[in-house]
Amino acid sequence: MQKETISDRQGISLMIMFIIGTSTIFVTGLEAKKDLWLTVILAAGTALPIILVYVRLHNNFPEKNLFEIIEICFGKFIGKAINIVYTWFVFHTGTLVFMNWGQFAGETDLIDTPLIIIYLGFILPCIWIVKEGIEVMGRWVNIFLPLLSALIFVASLLLIPSMNIDHILPVLHHGIRPVIQGILPVLIFPFTQTVVFGMAFSSFKRRKSSYKIYIVGLLIGGLIILSTSLLNLLVLGVETAETTYYPAHESVSRIRIGDFLQRVDVIVAIGFTLGAFIKTSIYLLAACKGVSKIFGHQNYRFIVTPVGLLMLNLSYFVHHSLMEYFKWILEVFYYYAFPFHILLPLIILLAAEIRKKRGI
Repeated sequence: MQKETISDRQGISLMIMFIIGTSTIFVTGLEAKKDLWLTVILAAGTALPIILVYVRLHNNFPEKNLFEIIEICFGKFIGKAINIVYTWFVFHTGTLVFMNWGQFAGETDLIDTPLIIIYLGFILPCIWIVKEGIEVMGRWVNIFLPLLSALIFVASLLLIPSMNIDHILPVLHHGIRPVIQGILPVLIFPFTQTVVFGMAFSSFKRRKSSYKIYIVGLLIGGLIILSTSLLNLLVLGVETAETTYYPAHESVSRIRIGDFLQRVDVIVAIGFTLGAFIKTSIYLLAACKGVSKIFGHQNYRFIVTPVGLLMLNLSYFVHHSLMEYFKWILEVFYYYAFPFHILLPLIILLAAEIRKKRGI
């Protein structure tokens, strides 16, 4: 199979788009109340050493993805078992991202459109771009990331009259404990979700490219998350943000400039669609590579269509309502994802370092 390589610029753009993709429409870490901005900064700082674990694995095993590294470190039997669990996790999480976008579109802009049409209109382009390969995905992101950044910037400027500084003051009014409690949700969603890059990508232009891609992507993505979280908090306040499924949509819907500029919440819909598209595609790519590894195939492309359609099928059954979906995300997902985002990568790195020290 032909080796797929992404440039540093494409890798950074993919990382940024992945981090901000579906996160800009939510406000995670609201356990911190008015000090959400401080929680985001601390979560990004906490994510940095975890990100370096992913980078170290890339450098220890050049040209290998995480599924291949796991089998090298733990052998065929244990490695395959871990890969099965990891493949289910990325498949399931990708389905949640896909379902999230479909529910958003169905609840806001496409109310009268059958859900199956919404889902098919989204998953088919994801299947197409994954089949085209990583390099096409990288070029696509290089085109649309500036557009997404421009949309966020324009929305921020238009919302300045609606902002209220009292929504984030006084600082540490409830003490440091709520700030600490909010770190895990922001750490898991979205910063350490980047573990999926280790499964989807393996080849970079240079050996040190992974450092640049992960760290620069984390810093820029984290800065955008900080900006959008602060923006939503300044406009809505904590109480409204806590009771709204899509705070960014609610914030932008308040933009009114006379009688000629209204309904600019389409900015959020476009931005969310672009971000969810690339995030779902990366999860789909990782799931397909996992399935291929489990069954001993080198080419993942022949299973992209059935795996993508299975995502669509699962999205109908995994949660029966938007309320149930958000309840699971807020109460279960962070603990469900913790072993896959943090604990298992640490164990894999430990096994890799032991093998390296013993010269195995």
